[in-house]
Amino acid sequence: MMNIIFYHPTFDSKQWIDGISKRLPQAKVRAWTRGDDQPADYALVWQPPHEMLAPRTQLKGIFALGAGVDAILMQEQRNPGTLPAGVPLMRLEDTGMSLQMQEYTLAAVLRYFRRMDEYQLFQQQKQWRPLAPHEHQSFTIGILGAGVLGQSVAEKLVELNFHVRSWSRSPKNIAGVQSFAGDEQLDEFASGCKLLINLLPNTPQTAGILNKNLFATLRPQAYLINIARGMHLVEGDLLRALDAGQIAAATLDVFVEEPLPGMHPFWSHPRVSITPHIAANTLPEQAMDNIVANILALEEGRTPTGLVDLQRGY
Repeated sequence: MMNIIFYHPTFDSKQWIDGISKRLPQAKVRAWTRGDDQPADYALVWQPPHEMLAPRTQLKGIFALGAGVDAILMQEQRNPGTLPAGVPLMRLEDTGMSLQMQEYTLAAVLRYFRRMDEYQLFQQQKQWRPLAPHEHQSFTIGILGAGVLGQSVAEKLVELNFHVRSWSRSPKNIAGVQSFAGDEQLDEFASGCKLLINLLPNTPQTAGILNKNLFATLRPQAYLINIARGMHLVEGDLLRALDAGQIAAATLDVFVEEPLPGMHPFWSHPRVSITPHIAANTLPEQAMDNIVANILALEEGRTPTGLVDLQRGY
């Protein structure tokens, strides 16, 4: 009998236990609670307590219940041993997130490209004021991060005839997308971008990358869409760039502190649009299909998808 433990601070554990059990009849799946030191072969987790995983060196695999693993890795940094040494960690790849990211990004990009955000302000002021439209050839879109989600968004924007470029740790080959890579090409990447989309993994190397230096390199009156992690953004730098006109407007789905505090200046800034970390949610059915496929791969000695490089942080 295969034993699987599940922990998520907000998800409905019954839905996941029933779903995994249906897909893996040979498995006994249970919700982990404090004091549970019974055997387990696999763990499905999000923000697991230290005591849940630390002693479980016999685990065959740990599955993060999201596309990012930064929350788990930060717990490991704060409390070493949270992740037992030698146990592979897997993240969800796509599982319906690409489509959600495409939808969210296209909505935000087209809102700025067609200047709907400005018309909304004019409506509030009862102004009938046609604006000169943006043009595709001068509306270069830069995407920070060219992994599964970044590539998916880039390909969709290319389909709409936008000029798209990407920046990542290593060069990428995405049809219709100009690739930049490494710290030495970051300024070259940002120079000329009218709209910047952040889809980077959250690592010590990428924390604070959305800062005054990067904003100054973009075209004047550029737009920002952050749908990765709040730690990527230096919030004060964005507010100053907005007030100076270097950044025309920003759409933010993620924040350093979530929920966003009620007194935060982002709430009342007329050029900031806020959503509550909903750009791409974990879809249970697709996620369970992915996890079960990976468990079977591990059981059969095959390489799973979404295997995390702990040194890189993704």
